Amino acid sequence: MTETTSPPRLRHPEKAHRADQSQPRKPDWIRVKAPTSEGYKQTRDILRENRLSTVCEEAGCPNVGECWSQGHATMMIMGEICTRGCSFCNVITGKPDSLDVFEPGRVAHAVQKLGLNHVVITSVDRDDLDDGGAEHFAQTIRAIRHRSPGSTIEVLTPDFLKSKPGSLETVVEARPDVFNHNLETVPGLYPSVRPGARYFHSLRLLQRVKELDPAMFTKSGIMVGLGEDRQSVLQVMDDMRAADVDFITIGQYLQPTPKHHRLDRFVTPEEFAAYEKSAYGKGFLMVSATPLTRSSYHAGDDFARLRSARLEKLGRA
Repeated sequence: MTETTSPPRLRHPEKAHRADQSQPRKPDWIRVKAPTSEGYKQTRDILRENRLSTVCEEAGCPNVGECWSQGHATMMIMGEICTRGCSFCNVITGKPDSLDVFEPGRVAHAVQKLGLNHVVITSVDRDDLDDGGAEHFAQTIRAIRHRSPGSTIEVLTPDFLKSKPGSLETVVEARPDVFNHNLETVPGLYPSVRPGARYFHSLRLLQRVKELDPAMFTKSGIMVGLGEDRQSVLQVMDDMRAADVDFITIGQYLQPTPKHHRLDRFVTPEEFAAYEKSAYGKGFLMVSATPLTRSSYHAGDDFARLRSARLEKLGRA
């Protein structure tokens, strides 16, 4: 009898037809060492035991070795399969599985076991769900609060573009300490970089969070090196401040595979320092702008600084 096997599932079926893009050699300032520490292995084992996904692995984050060695990981809920196919992203695209009702409890258990003072929870886009997964986010927040009441919680959410009314409110009412939603790039690049999203919808979502809870910290980030110019980055900063965003992250885009969006250039550390200076000048409470900056990189330390910056600002007022 002849054995038959089904063809392997493409990780990015929507990108398979694209011509390969060259991947230039990384400069010295962007290179990181392979993870080998005991702390890294312990974090990995706890995540495996609780059958949890992380954006650190799924998106191929260059900081995974450093963060996991310190017991920090960004947990990705609602599965590993995204309903969208952004050209920059390395997360699998396809039809997701149904939600796991026990996942919020497993996340809370892992947070407790890792002893996290600050935890970041993100997810894939779930356009297949009526609420985009908002209630699942809320349940995860509540489960962490129950198991680790001393931990601060940061969520990095989808845009809920196709969700029913009230979805955003569901997440905000669960009262995370930080609400993060990334704009990812400048508006002129949305058609090629983030075609399933809408720049002004994402901006309005961040503004709406502050309207619902003025005390909640808001955060957003972009990548550079995708083909934007400096003026367009400064305009995004102005747009974020108009939406009362507290914290901006700016990091270098790294092309995951030849099928992904072309890397335009490596932005120098000096340019990142100039972006940081401009962002503080525009009134952000907190700025992280380095080649290796990612949304949740050093998130716990940054949250402490963010909170201090607000208290200092209120004291001056």
